[in-house]
Amino acid sequence: MQLTTEQQNKKQKLFLVLGAFFIANAIVAEFIGAKIFSVENTLGFSSMNLTIFGLDHQNLNMTCGVLLWPAVFLMTDIINEYFGQKGVRFFSYLGAILIAYAFLGVFAAMKTTPADWWIMQSSNGEEINMDKAYNAVFGQGLLIIIASITAFIIGQLVDVFLFHAIKKRTGHRMMWLRSTGSTVVSQFIDTFVVLGIAFYLPGKMTGQQFIVTAMVSYLYKFIIALLVTPLLYLVHKWVDGYLGKEFSEHLQLEAMGS
Repeated sequence: MQLTTEQQNKKQKLFLVLGAFFIANAIVAEFIGAKIFSVENTLGFSSMNLTIFGLDHQNLNMTCGVLLWPAVFLMTDIINEYFGQKGVRFFSYLGAILIAYAFLGVFAAMKTTPADWWIMQSSNGEEINMDKAYNAVFGQGLLIIIASITAFIIGQLVDVFLFHAIKKRTGHRMMWLRSTGSTVVSQFIDTFVVLGIAFYLPGKMTGQQFIVTAMVSYLYKFIIALLVTPLLYLVHKWVDGYLGKEFSEHLQLEAMGS
């Protein structure tokens, strides 16, 4: 199919918009992940105090990074659908590089000397050392950074491989299967890799704590992967409308061969 100038422009703009949204969500998720929140209390429920794998008083506490990862899952599958494995790999590697770059920028900012007037600030009648608060929120251990980037790359590569393995068998049918199937498997690996490198291997978690924390985090990701499936179809429909049926089908066929 010989592409017109308009089709070339639409293809480039779509690739840029999907990739930019993918990377923006990945980077922001890394930084807001410094906060751990209570799922039950946020939703207005009492703490569950469950007993899981022999550990008592376990509650649904997760990193705020999980709030934006569904958008990353969604963009991964849409990029996969229209631009294939090469497209996802490109943005995965670029995303990892930019996450590392962002951490370096934050590290440099933490090493600057704060202005005297800025250090102590009043908030709700309480004096806060802004420099300490800034460093506490943005400062992360080297292992956490390494774990996060490693898990991100592995998870994305597993996702793109499974997505296309399923698509080769189903064709354009059953988009929910290749999207949800690849996501739930890749996020299982991602969850255990990041917690294993950052917390279990250095001895910050016992084996029981590692399993419990990983399973609770993965359960959330699994549920979200199911819930975003209708949104996947909506985005897919929007892209088809933007590109036009014939050009959309051309890109999808091209993506299968990439």
